Amino acid sequence: MKFAVLDFETTGNQSADEIIQVGLAIIEEDQSISRVYGSYVNPGIPIPPFISNLTGITNSDVENAPSLEEMMMELVPMLDDVVLVGHNVSFDFNFLQNALDRCGYLPYSGRILDTIDFLKICFPSLTTYQLGQVSTQFGIVHDRPHQADSDALATAHVLLKCLDELIGLPLITLQRLSELFAEEDSDLAWYFDGLCREKEKEPAQDLESHNFYRQLALAVEDWSDISTPRNDADDNPLKSMDFPQFLAEIEERLRAIMPQYEARESQSMMFGEVMNALENDKHLLIEAGTGTGKSLGYLIPAIYQSVKRESKVMVSTHTINLQEQLRERDIPLLTQVVPFLFKAAIFKGRQHYLCLRKFEHKINKRDFVNPKEDVILAAQMIVWLAQTETGDDEELNLGGRGGDFWETVSSDSDSCLGRACPWFRKCYYHRAKHEAGIADVVITNHSKLFTDVKAGHQLLPAYEHLVIDEAHHLEEVAGKHLGLHMKYFTVVHTLTRLYKDNRNGQFPALINQLRSSSDEKASDWAIVIDKLCGELVDVKEHWDRLNDMLFALLPERSDAAPGDTGQFVLRLQPTKKPKDWDVLVAIENQIYVSLGEVIRKSEKMLNDIKENLDDFSSDSLITDISGLIKDLSNEREDLHMFMALSDIGNVYWMEANGHFRSKSLQMYAVPVDVSKLLKEIFFDKKKSIILTSATLSVEKSFQYMIENLGLQESSDNGRLMTVQLPSPFRYRDQALLVIPRDFPSVKGSIGDALFVETLVKSLADTAIVTQGRMLVLFTSYRMLRQVYEPLRNALSSSDITILGQGVDSGSRSKLIRRFQDSSASVLLGTSSFWEGIDIPGEALTCLAIVRLPFQPPNHPLVEAKSELLKQQKKNPFMKLSVPQAVIRFKQGFGRLVRTASDRGIVIVYDTRVIESYYGKHFLYSLPGPKMEHMPTNQMVPRISEWLHEGDKS
Repeated sequence: MKFAVLDFETTGNQSADEIIQVGLAIIEEDQSISRVYGSYVNPGIPIPPFISNLTGITNSDVENAPSLEEMMMELVPMLDDVVLVGHNVSFDFNFLQNALDRCGYLPYSGRILDTIDFLKICFPSLTTYQLGQVSTQFGIVHDRPHQADSDALATAHVLLKCLDELIGLPLITLQRLSELFAEEDSDLAWYFDGLCREKEKEPAQDLESHNFYRQLALAVEDWSDISTPRNDADDNPLKSMDFPQFLAEIEERLRAIMPQYEARESQSMMFGEVMNALENDKHLLIEAGTGTGKSLGYLIPAIYQSVKRESKVMVSTHTINLQEQLRERDIPLLTQVVPFLFKAAIFKGRQHYLCLRKFEHKINKRDFVNPKEDVILAAQMIVWLAQTETGDDEELNLGGRGGDFWETVSSDSDSCLGRACPWFRKCYYHRAKHEAGIADVVITNHSKLFTDVKAGHQLLPAYEHLVIDEAHHLEEVAGKHLGLHMKYFTVVHTLTRLYKDNRNGQFPALINQLRSSSDEKASDWAIVIDKLCGELVDVKEHWDRLNDMLFALLPERSDAAPGDTGQFVLRLQPTKKPKDWDVLVAIENQIYVSLGEVIRKSEKMLNDIKENLDDFSSDSLITDISGLIKDLSNEREDLHMFMALSDIGNVYWMEANGHFRSKSLQMYAVPVDVSKLLKEIFFDKKKSIILTSATLSVEKSFQYMIENLGLQESSDNGRLMTVQLPSPFRYRDQALLVIPRDFPSVKGSIGDALFVETLVKSLADTAIVTQGRMLVLFTSYRMLRQVYEPLRNALSSSDITILGQGVDSGSRSKLIRRFQDSSASVLLGTSSFWEGIDIPGEALTCLAIVRLPFQPPNHPLVEAKSELLKQQKKNPFMKLSVPQAVIRFKQGFGRLVRTASDRGIVIVYDTRVIESYYGKHFLYSLPGPKMEHMPTNQMVPRISEWLHEGDKS
């Protein structure tokens, strides 16, 4: 099998565009690269500037290059009897066919393979499939990205790496892949069939490397074989060791493996404060800025407490990112330095774990909605099963529609067979649960913490001590989970998974199984199912109509961008229901009654089938259907509760965006004040709760958090300690905060022409001095979009790239990666960029804050909280808006200095920080940077001077 790896550079993406460069790498049967061919091509038209910027190919490069016909005379003979390969091959293939046709050759009719498919299948956990980044991760030299010969050679090396990986897979995995593709009339099917035959010729394979079960190769043994970290019969390893001794031993071991390790004052203080709270059953609010090392600051005391007292400590984070960081960085380090065996387990929400029973059923029955994409996703997972020890979806790069696929194979309590499932001892969720049960420290997330509360504490192991990291999010997460949040697709997904059409859905699948059953009742059940399907179609029609009518009530917000979630928002008030609300309630009532009937009949029929049929594949299907019926039942109750608008303690609202209109509708019912609930659920019940974050205080006071989280009583009776740790950084030397005092102000979320023009000029001038490396934070998408194009034009003659959230495609993490990878770029971001992103070192030199991050005062939740404060004779602006904005502002500021050697500038373009009576709250809350204000025209010289001072020092 000989491969020809092809790459074209062209004047654009359309079929009418011209080829400007070709690269071809030939891989021989012995997997050696025998030839790399490259040539410029004269396109006969000028090369667009953006293509020259991307590829580095200019008009002068192609001026004397061969014509298309001359190049094709050299290329065509090399394509004889080869398998054509490309990275996103359809692009190159279309240009090839077009060129063959134009130059009078027959079309290419050989086999075609795509390295992107291979990467997805062979390396399911890769975070990106972009050629440059994949080359870097694999250590492949790719010196001229976007030049055809360099791209072709890099792609050839990527292909070889994939083929190598495939050869190393267990035979059973390759056989499953071959079966999976067999029904696809594709070149991948041909390739895997050949690969399998080759592998089958080899002598007996290594059977020790994997656990083989039900025709799948797994990387893990049964979870029931996992034992406790220490032997129960042994003495407690901390029996005669106090905490200072324990800490001294850990620090000694840290120095042995990290010679540069030195104890930090703030971290040492944190060890003591956390330990004190845990030992004396106190609650603790502890603000620990960047660089404190707060993860170890609470984990080390937590391990000591749990092992010494034999009582589990629960740790909760807000983001899965931080959970992963603890798993990948902090826990492995502690495993090396803690002087005895201990266990820290990660336990996430159930939907993050793969259900092997559902997955097996899906691939055996080929239950695929989008066959082309789903087959690749299934292939990815078959390979992943031979690698993963957790079955956690965070390890997978599922891309595009992968989320929908995952939803159909993820674990959930309603369709779990428990011990009756043939996969029970291999189950990833039960493994995680078992590990949490025997662990000393369990790391979960806020979301799971509240799901556990709602499930009557059945999900997490019992605990008395809790550490809440990223605690400034606790109130918001509590509201979401202790309230209600429902989407249009929440109901649609459940309905269509039961019945989409006569061929798709769990009900039609059950009818098919019943047809092949010999049971005399089978035809009666099939009739019942047919009727149920008809009723589900009616429910779907009513649900669509209800959502259309609800969407029609929503006014558009002026400050949000088109397509932004929450672009359309409406608060619903029990005392002021919209006109004709009773018409909507009547439709909801119809849905309520119809679903009640569907649920009753389904449950009766399913119980009947269970008692009479004895067949595992039906069992599996019936379990899934029962789970979906339970989901429908919960959704029915939630909708009923929402439409009743009866609880005055809740704030009710709806949100949608303009792109998907009623299909993007979301319904919320959230408690206005969660402080009482938090007090009852956590602070009254648990012995000790430690809340930590880099942003808990406002102007050195914790009062805002104390009131909002329900800690006032604990504070009054001496059960609450508060600590603000000193920063380990020298902020006066490391950060300069500049305020242009004559900068134009702005009303609302859209800047006028003068504001935008002044802002663009100032950003462009600053970006040139800082050589890009700049993060600009906006509070609204509209303003970001107002600035994006003019700023790009202003910097077009420099080599500085502009990246805009929501303008340039890609998720937040992809944009951050692109920002870090490019030597000079300016990244424009809104809300989600204000926190949780870590860009240490040179990549970020300047942070620009365009406006103070106040929440829109007309957001239903802000509005309802403000009303409550007014009733209590308090000032909502000073009690709610300012503290919230200050905490966000501190989060934004915290993006700049991430290590002791970082140095940078913060520009605040909002003059309210120096002009208004509340501005000082923002500035006094910061950890002491050098602050200066000046006229706008003096700013760039001052920044330049300050950066050069840093170079000298």
